[in-house]
Amino acid sequence: MTLATPQPAISAVGLRKSFGDKTVLAGIDLEVAAGTIFSLLGPNGAGKTTTVQILSTLVSPDAGDVRIAGFDLRHDADAVRESIGVTGQYSAVDDVLTGAENLTLMGDLHHLGRRESRQRAADLLERFDLVDSARARAGTYSGGMRRRLDLAMSLVGDPKILFLDEPTTGLDPRSRRNMWQIIRDMAAGGITVFLTTQYLDEADELADRIAVLDRGHLVAEGTADELKRLAPGGHIALRFADSAGLNYAAHTFGEVARDDENLVLQVPSDGSVKSLKAILDRFDDESIAIDDLTIHTPDLDDVFFALTTHSEKATRR
Repeated sequence: MTLATPQPAISAVGLRKSFGDKTVLAGIDLEVAAGTIFSLLGPNGAGKTTTVQILSTLVSPDAGDVRIAGFDLRHDADAVRESIGVTGQYSAVDDVLTGAENLTLMGDLHHLGRRESRQRAADLLERFDLVDSARARAGTYSGGMRRRLDLAMSLVGDPKILFLDEPTTGLDPRSRRNMWQIIRDMAAGGITVFLTTQYLDEADELADRIAVLDRGHLVAEGTADELKRLAPGGHIALRFADSAGLNYAAHTFGEVARDDENLVLQVPSDGSVKSLKAILDRFDDESIAIDDLTIHTPDLDDVFFALTTHSEKATRR
């Protein structure tokens, strides 16, 4: 018996959007598996925010077929809205209301009954460690507390999919780490998270898959490790017991970087198991002994600069 392929949480084919004569999205394809964290990276002006706005029904696409949680974006927009939550770059928190009042207000907007709305608010206040400040006005909250409250508000409707547009901008390192754990916990609980971020370490830390958007085009997609192999500079550093071993190895591999003082040879590699095995097999064939080896792969910063173009004239979209 053939098992049915699970339906993706988000599917977009040929997604296009222009503002005047500026093409922001030039026919991109996206697919996000349910219950995963998907990160969209790109420089300012690449089209990240526009993508989120379209997928969350805030902006209409010029072209493309989009399904969110199984619903067609064009024909079932209300069903899509009932299935998603959105936390934008800027907080939607009402500073005059208390934390609890912000959450119960969201319950009212989702047409929850009074009792259910209060229970939902109480659960989220506890989940986001805001119980002690529940009766304080949100305007008195720290940046990290406001961001947690903002995220909690987006979960009042119990969404299947959550769009997070640069959720940790402006947070201190501890608050960022706390937010990362909250995002992991949400995905572990079955929520699909669509994350845009300027912090490459954030995508590296959180995302199951990453797509890189540049000037309206998707230029790469894969896991963090897969993307790192696309950038130049990966190598295996091999340390030898003596200069004789280093010289023999350098002669065998030809034009490679060497450090005579530390008896280290750098052999270009994409860091994959296949590449490592090929190098080690060659050393074994030549009976060259290696004291130690270290794999060096590019990070997402290297990927970002290798795959995207940068212009001071770019504007955010």
